[in-house]
Amino acid sequence: MPKADSSSNRYKALIERIFRDRYRKGVSRIEFERDELAAMAAAMGIEVPKNLGDIIYSFRYRTEMPDSIVRTQPAGKEWIIEGAGRAKYAFVLARLNRIVPNEDLVTIAIPDATPEIIRAYALDDEQALLAIVRYNRLIDTFLSLTTYSLQNHLRTTVKDIGQIEIDELYFGIDKRGCHYAIPIQAKGGNDQISAVQTKQDIAWCNQQFPGMRCRAISAQFMSDERVAMFELTLQGDVVKVVEERHYKLVPAASLDPKAIIDYRG
Repeated sequence: MPKADSSSNRYKALIERIFRDRYRKGVSRIEFERDELAAMAAAMGIEVPKNLGDIIYSFRYRTEMPDSIVRTQPAGKEWIIEGAGRAKYAFVLARLNRIVPNEDLVTIAIPDATPEIIRAYALDDEQALLAIVRYNRLIDTFLSLTTYSLQNHLRTTVKDIGQIEIDELYFGIDKRGCHYAIPIQAKGGNDQISAVQTKQDIAWCNQQFPGMRCRAISAQFMSDERVAMFELTLQGDVVKVVEERHYKLVPAASLDPKAIIDYRG
């Protein structure tokens, strides 16, 4: 087989073959190991990707599953890839669950507190979004809590899932003294908010901080420099939206006094 012209094509060819070799009609879970991706690439004459984890990341956040996989999906369900242990994964049939901003929501103007030097040198959408959320205290505003960022790009492990990466981890406290663990998922560009990542983040918080309340947050850039903020939770094994708000950072001089008064309602 000739080498694929792009990473996307190589990834699709690999993931399609891994799935096809294991799929049987009626199954809802198909496990495989990370090393099998390299072995399959060699067998197919495909250049082995340097970062095997990027294949999984791609199908979680950026790339649609190959058509041959999609055709096996029953109505109302889709194949997703979950962690199944250390360097192990599983195709799992899950309920269709797209978390996308609702364009009909009102946009709330926030005075922009982002340092100019940060705006000048932000390297990519995800890092820029995390910085904007942090410097403008959007987590505090969205959740009505006092919160503090502990660490970003936290690599850790979850029992029965394996290694995960939390984009940024906050801790918070409310007026009654309740403590919160707040994992943040940030998505920019064409990346999509992932139900899989939300499940992993919540599982880790419950494992690591059983005495704290977990509130999983996702942030995503929208058009017109808006930021969509979601609070997500698990209902059974389905990720649900608890609350969604849209914010736009503007110079203080551009704030609309009438809108500020209207926010009271």
